[in-house]
Amino acid sequence: MIDWDQVALDLDAEGSALIERLLTREECEALSALYPLDPLFRSRVVMERLGFGRGEYKYFDYPLPERLAGLREAVYAQLAPIANRWNQVMGIEVRYPPRHADFIARCHAAGQTRPTPLLLQYGADDYNCLHQDLYGEHVFPLQLVILLSEPGRDFTGGEFVMTEQRPRMQSRPMVLPLRQGDAAVIAVHHRPVQGTRGVYRVNLRHGVSRVRSGQRHTAGIIFHDAT
Repeated sequence: MIDWDQVALDLDAEGSALIERLLTREECEALSALYPLDPLFRSRVVMERLGFGRGEYKYFDYPLPERLAGLREAVYAQLAPIANRWNQVMGIEVRYPPRHADFIARCHAAGQTRPTPLLLQYGADDYNCLHQDLYGEHVFPLQLVILLSEPGRDFTGGEFVMTEQRPRMQSRPMVLPLRQGDAAVIAVHHRPVQGTRGVYRVNLRHGVSRVRSGQRHTAGIIFHDAT
């Protein structure tokens, strides 16, 4: 059972929240095994060609694999109230509907029709530069990252990292200690922070440090679609 109240508290405090054992080892291995099956995907990105890092990832095409589609809908329903509360305190007018299907309809009406859930594959010396997954006008401010491989057994290195940039301050680094099947809910772009003079926005980015050995697979569930 996921403690969504604790997830909300952690997101408010850190811009990230850990969900342990969201997927079983068998589910993780089944998802990783999809990576070579090109007909399931709409595109493949080799990060080094674009200056994004090293390694590669593939975006799923519709229809999504059943497990990912179910998670996308169920987790969105829990996160939408948090996203609406964040926007309210940051003075952002956008509100998100309770059902993910209604939000996706909004994306598609604006021309954001390409699915964004993805699988990422890293080998030795691969890494992912700090970035934000925005993709268009309509952005859901939270996303889900699931580690499909086991640190120390399948790979070494390859820590999931985030940075937070507050106004007039140096960036704060964060490392999220994920194990196989663990998920992190993270802020896509910014989050609200209560200051002495009211609420202000802090900017967040995420990435992956250098994999030292082995192979690392990750699933990413982004709740908005892309142009």
